[in-house]
Parts: sequence; C-alpha cells; structure tokens
Amino acid sequence: MTKIIGATLGNCVHVAGTMNFLNLAEKENYNTEFVGIGVSIDELIQIIEDRKPDTVGLSFRLTPEPLNNILEELKKKIEKSEELQKITWIFGGTEPTALVAEKYNIFDKIFYGCEDIDEVISYIKGQEDSEEEQYPNNLVDRINSKYPYPILRHHLGLTSMEKTMDAIGKIAEAKVLDVISVAPDQNAQEFFFDQENMDEALSGAGGVPVRTEEDFRKLYDSAQKGNYPLLRSYSGTKNIVQFAEVLKNNINNAWCAVPLFWYSELDRRGPRTLKEAIVENQKVMAWHGERNIPVEVNDPHHWSLRDAHDAIAVADAYLIAYNAKKMGVKDYVAQYMFNVPAHISAENDLGKMLAKIELVESLVDDNFRVYRQARAGLASFPADLEQAKGQLAASAYLAMAIKPHIYHVVGFCEAHHAAEAEDVIESCKIVRGIIKNEFLGSIDLTKDENVQRRKKELIKDANIILDAIRSLSPDIDDPLTDPDTLVEAVRLGILDAPQLKGSKIAKGELKTRMVSGTLYAYDEENARIIPEEERIEKILSKNLV
Repeated sequence: MTKIIGATLGNCVHVAGTMNFLNLAEKENYNTEFVGIGVSIDELIQIIEDRKPDTVGLSFRLTPEPLNNILEELKKKIEKSEELQKITWIFGGTEPTALVAEKYNIFDKIFYGCEDIDEVISYIKGQEDSEEEQYPNNLVDRINSKYPYPILRHHLGLTSMEKTMDAIGKIAEAKVLDVISVAPDQNAQEFFFDQENMDEALSGAGGVPVRTEEDFRKLYDSAQKGNYPLLRSYSGTKNIVQFAEVLKNNINNAWCAVPLFWYSELDRRGPRTLKEAIVENQKVMAWHGERNIPVEVNDPHHWSLRDAHDAIAVADAYLIAYNAKKMGVKDYVAQYMFNVPAHISAENDLGKMLAKIELVESLVDDNFRVYRQARAGLASFPADLEQAKGQLAASAYLAMAIKPHIYHVVGFCEAHHAAEAEDVIESCKIVRGIIKNEFLGSIDLTKDENVQRRKKELIKDANIILDAIRSLSPDIDDPLTDPDTLVEAVRLGILDAPQLKGSKIAKGELKTRMVSGTLYAYDEENARIIPEEERIEKILSKNLV
C-alpha cells in the first residue's frame, strides 16, 4: 500500500489543507500519516528515514520569502541522497508560496490553493493526465471516479437555443458541474412529435425550445469542452419511449428520469389517463433497463409537494424503486428531495430520507444497484437572493449526511429568476464549498436519537401502506407492479394528497397538518394526528366490504 506522510514546514501552523489532502488519499486506500506542524528539514529527513514513505506532502502558507531558505536546504539534502530522490514530493500552499516552490524543481506536484477538489481527487487517483479517465462519459463511471465526493447536477433551459448553448459552454469551461439536465420547454415535452399542435406563443416557456434532433446534438456539442459534463433531459409527458430514443441518440442521455404516476390526468401535465401513464412509464423503465441506461423514478416528492404526509412519500419511494427493478433497471438513481414541505424540521427531514433509503436499498442485489441523489426543495428558497444562498448551503450540508453519489444543485436564484450560466456556476461553487468542509470531518447527524425515531416510525407506516396496496389484488402475483392495482390505490385514497382535491381519478380527501416539524395525516374535526394504521383501516373497510 502506498504510504503518504504530510507535514507543514518551518513555523507554519496551517494544517487544514494538508489534512484535507491526507483524508482524501485515505479514502482512496492510501496509508496516510500527518507527522507534524512546523517541521524543520532535519526533523523531516529523520521522519522519512523512520517511516519510509513513498510520497511526502509538504505545506507552507506564510509569507513566501522565508520559504526560499527552507527549500534550498531541502534541495541540497535530496541531491545528496538516492533514497530521497526516489520519493514523490508534493507541495501545497498559497499561490505566492507555490510560485517559490516552483523554482527549486523538487516537487512532482504543486497545489496553488485555488484547485477544486476534483483536481485533487484526479491527482490522487492517478487520472490527472488522462482526460478520458478524468471525465468519464457515462454516469456510473463518473460517480465511481469521484465517490465519496458526489458528482454535481444542475438543470438548465433558457428561452432560446442560442442562449442555452452559450450557457452550456460557459458552465463546461468552469469545470464546476458534472451533469447538465436540459429542460426542454413545455411545448417540446408534450408535442415534440406532433409540433402542429404547439402554441408557438408559448415557445420557450419552462425551458429551451428544442424542435429537432439536430437541436439536441447542438446542445451536446456545446458541452464538449472543459470538464465535459454529461447531459440528460426531461423525459417528456407524451410519446416518452420515442422521446427516450431521441435523447439516447443525440445527447447520450446520462440517465432517464420518469415518474410512475405523474404527468397524467393525476396532475394534468399530460393527456394520459393514470393507467396509460403507469403502463407507458413502466415501458420506458424497461426500455432503458434493456440498454443498461440508469433510471430515476421521480415520484415521492410529487406527493410531498402536494402536501401528502410523509408516510406516503416513504412508501412511494419503495414502490417506485421496486417497479424499476421489476422492469429490468440495473442502475437506479434514487432522488431524495429535502425541504419538502418547506417547513419540515431538519431532524424529521433526515429521518424521512433515511426511512426511504433503508426501504429502497433493501432491494439491492447483484443486478440492482442504487445511487443516492440529494437536492433541496425548490419551494424552500426565498426570493431574497442572499437568504437563498444561505438556504442552498444549509440544505446541502444536511443532505451530505446521507452521503449522496449525486448532488442536484438547485440554483439559489430560482425563486427570483431562471438560472443562467453565472447563477449555475455560483450555486455549484457554494455547494462545492460545503462538500469541501464536509471532507474535513463532520458530525454524523444520522445517529441522532430523534432522527432514528422518526425513521423507524415512517418505515412502519410505509409498510402499512404497501401492505394495503398488496391487499387490493390478493390473486395477482405482483400487485405492486400491476397498473390496475396501482390505479385503485389512488382511486381509493391509499395514495392521496390534499392538493388533489377535485381530481377525476384521485380521492383528494386526505387532510394533513405540520405538527412539531413533520407532516401527518390529520383529523381537523377532532384536532388530532391520525395513526396510519387507522387511516388505512378506515379506507379498506369502507371500500372493500
């Protein structure tokens, strides 16, 4: 195992950068040791003789002039020793001290203090000189090249092709983002294959007005620079299998994001009936599974955004992952949207996410892998841009507790205006700062007693919901993937939300209320929380007599 030691030189006591480097190296299975603060050259040589390292990392972050004498002495020692010449020498400091270090031709690698953590990880992994290895062109390899540091994703869709292409190019060159989620406008999502039905007055509403496959190729080409970010796109609300093929062929779609219940008559974001939507959504999962393209099923937060209580969101997290697995998906992206509803407390929010994770990852086996994707809820962002930056940072810090493989950056400006290139770059840098601090060491928030209590409550309640859905079709081998059974679960109100009131397919009778920082099913007449077992029992007894 390669051994790395680290120290600060002279009278320098600034150790954070050195410790961060050693922590990252340790995560890559290097044998690391911090050997001292303000080490003299003679002390350093003795330590090297005793420890026999393969690599020595040195740091100096004070006024640069004294460093000349220190490195002059080190250079002479190295020139006189064959053993010292075999060592890989690394230097890290401020830009002025790094420029001093350059002059002595001692160091194999110099860090100037402005490098992003991606660059440090690439060096540690030995990928620095290999563009192909440094920036893999598929999701799983991209994740594996960086984990436990998460890759970053952000959505982008401006009002014209030209603006969007320009923004993609700027973001790629900034090297702050791994995945750009293209947001086609609503016209494209619904009418890409029957454009005669588009209302051109709404062109650019909700995203970029892509109208041809060539448009998608232009967006892809715009990203072929900098750190070569992957591209993915919304899956559309109609003809989604056909749309999936367009995305695969023209932007090498990094992964598919598709709902199970939504973009249908349930939310009125598409013309499909609920059953048609479920059937087609399952088909698009299977289509991607056959081609080994990762799939995200982005349902649970849709229930939460409509004020369904937390147990429904947790049950749905398992249900959709189960469907993805049964449809043949091998690499599953599980999205965990924090701050939904916006006023949920941090401990209850984390408990909710841990409940989802435990249920979803119970499905993992050799043929089904799960990648955690965390993000902030859009509704939690205030319109005040400075406060919004604080919310972005706070939400990202909490989300790091679940150790995500992907962090979906939501632009801090989204409550004020659609994110442009500069907003995306700034938002990513804020999150990168949070993640960088996280890797210096943090408190394990998942061990909190209240977090664990809420997790266990929600797992119990979610299983009550899942068992209720199974009970609707006792004679069917797999009720949880049966479209008729799933439609019936919505029709009866097992899966329901207050904001579905007036729906032609959903019950829309559920009442919920925030109590002590979490959302429960609520009996308004008697001012009490409704236990999930009681809620489900009442539905089943009333409808399945």
